[in-house]
Amino acid sequence: MPEFVRDPGDWLRRLSPREWIVAAQTELRSARLAHQRGSERAALTGSKRAAGMALNAALIVEPNPRWGRTYVEHVAALAHDASVPEAVRGAGQAVIAAREASPHLFDCVHDIMAHAWFVVFRHELARPPEPGRVPLRQLRVIQGS
Repeated sequence: MPEFVRDPGDWLRRLSPREWIVAAQTELRSARLAHQRGSERAALTGSKRAAGMALNAALIVEPNPRWGRTYVEHVAALAHDASVPEAVRGAGQAVIAAREASPHLFDCVHDIMAHAWFVVFRHELARPPEPGRVPLRQLRVIQGS
């Protein structure tokens, strides 16, 4: 993966892959809270946004014009992408088909986020670490000590 170059004017590169993952986690957290408050529309919309935000991270490291530009286009394309694991496709299909928020929907979004994180992680393993940043492959060793 080439080094990430931020571009505030670009819809995709305004955030780094890691920042998109964090944004997706924040969005999913907000969707869960909206569900607890009974705000179903916000919970459903936020869930779909969270899945798409996570996929932005994957798109930076593995560009795929078939995934479109919007969050929902990303998830819809993922739902039919034979190059991703079947469980991830199924999660994408469930997110697109969802008409209300539920624990199952949140689990599906989480599965999509995990897939996006794995794609980013795989590419980070393939490049030398940035100065001053602990490479992801060493985090487990550090956390386990």
